[in-house]
Amino acid sequence: MPTTVADKNFDSYRNTQTKFSQVSVPSGKETYFWWYEQMLLMRRFEERAGQLYIQQKIRGFCHLYIGQEAVAAGAETALKKTDRVITAYRDHAHPIVRGMHPKFVMAELYGKATGCSKGKGGSMHMFSKEFNFFGGHGIVGGQIPMGAGIAFADKYNGNDSVTICLMGDGAVRQGALHEAFNMAMTWKLPVIYIIENNNYAMGTSVERTSNVHDLYKLGAAYDMPSFQVDGMRCETMHEAVASAAERARKGNGPTLLEVKTYRYRGHSMSDPGTYRSKDEVEEYKKLDPIEQVLAVMKKNKWIDEKGVEAMEAKVKALVEESVKFSEESPFPDPSEIYNDVYEQKDYPYIKE
Repeated sequence: MPTTVADKNFDSYRNTQTKFSQVSVPSGKETYFWWYEQMLLMRRFEERAGQLYIQQKIRGFCHLYIGQEAVAAGAETALKKTDRVITAYRDHAHPIVRGMHPKFVMAELYGKATGCSKGKGGSMHMFSKEFNFFGGHGIVGGQIPMGAGIAFADKYNGNDSVTICLMGDGAVRQGALHEAFNMAMTWKLPVIYIIENNNYAMGTSVERTSNVHDLYKLGAAYDMPSFQVDGMRCETMHEAVASAAERARKGNGPTLLEVKTYRYRGHSMSDPGTYRSKDEVEEYKKLDPIEQVLAVMKKNKWIDEKGVEAMEAKVKALVEESVKFSEESPFPDPSEIYNDVYEQKDYPYIKE
């Protein structure tokens, strides 16, 4: 049976070990404008990507982030640019919020040589070493041990960086999660594990895949500080990530955040979403992250309708610039298929 908003406790911060440390949550005009612009850009970018997919300009798999924008935006303001982010296949928004121009993400969706992964990765395999974004991974849960590995490298090298490792609620069923959690706690690795719980693993609800419905409780077996967070609000995301990052930088190890969020579209572009009702989707839209931020801005008289229209126009122009760039960019040369496979140059075991 589909769950409703009333069934979800979006306001509690429950944990098994320690309370959040006292961190300041941004309350100024500049931060709210950034949140609003970034989330609006993510939303309009993904909406356009969905249109282009239907037009067969974008092919293969395509998983949209519409509805979950506050997770990425709220977390980003709590991070440093030297911090690392790694996620699964719903990955278009994260490189954008990290600072990448959206045209390089769109070009990757087109499979063009100018894309952030040189047109070889497509929708599920965005990457940018420049912006410390490590993917984009098509294998469910594949990024979980990699998140621990990146954090281990930073600790080993004496860096001050923290790794954010995001996963969906379906990925927590993977055995690698338990191995990674154990290693992260044993070695006190500077990693923050974020479960983006949007209620459904593809079309299957959390309640039908696990006897543990509150997924943050999975951290208890490893004595990992674990919290449940409202993922529809930038403020709560910032607070949770900032507190976890502070803990990690002090050498106190990882944190698990179960972020309660919701995707408005299907699991992918091929998913009609018949496993949930229209009423359920509309109920969650009442918690829309963009509208919540905009409401604060209007309440403080930081923006009026003309300002909203100007922001919409700015974002639309940026998205259309990205589409034009992608349309005009070349496809990779066929010979490029043999490059960027192995770190070692002239790898002797590739057969052309």
